[in-house]
Amino acid sequence: MKIRLATVQDVAALAALEQSQQQDELAIEQRNNSLAGQSFSQGDLTCLVTQHWVVVAELDGDIIGYVIAGRWSFFKQWPIYRNLLNRLPRIDYEKAKLAESNCCQYGPIWIASEYRGQGIFEALVQFVKKSVARELPYMVTFIAEDNAGSFAAHTRKGGMQVVDFISFDDRDYYLLVLPTSDSFF
Repeated sequence: MKIRLATVQDVAALAALEQSQQQDELAIEQRNNSLAGQSFSQGDLTCLVTQHWVVVAELDGDIIGYVIAGRWSFFKQWPIYRNLLNRLPRIDYEKAKLAESNCCQYGPIWIASEYRGQGIFEALVQFVKKSVARELPYMVTFIAEDNAGSFAAHTRKGGMQVVDFISFDDRDYYLLVLPTSDSFF
């Protein structure tokens, strides 16, 4: 398996993987296609690949997982991210004052279900963390309260710390942060 930065040639495969896995972020009772998980267009993915950070896990030429980290300039076009940006100054994080200028949005992360539990999650998080560390000291993400699998992976395997709890559009979320460099721990 190879972990690497994505290229524009990967965009169609990224979109296909996302579409095949996006219902995983929803609770079982929500998986009736009446609610959709977070989804990006191929144009969005192209922008993320060329101007932000997208890291892929590739096996035998197939992309089996990926993670995104992006600057707020991209993400703040959506209301939930604007809400998060507005909350950053009020977050009580003992290591630093979080701001638009010192962190980015991490996620989503997608791994094809047949490859989960094989260390790919950790490899993707470590690679994107090192990539982002060149420019920013922190990554911030949110995870739905009812997404226990993602919460466990991010806190146990990803080393992320819960710093807030928010509600948005009748759904509750944990807000987590991860320093991108050991010097920020």
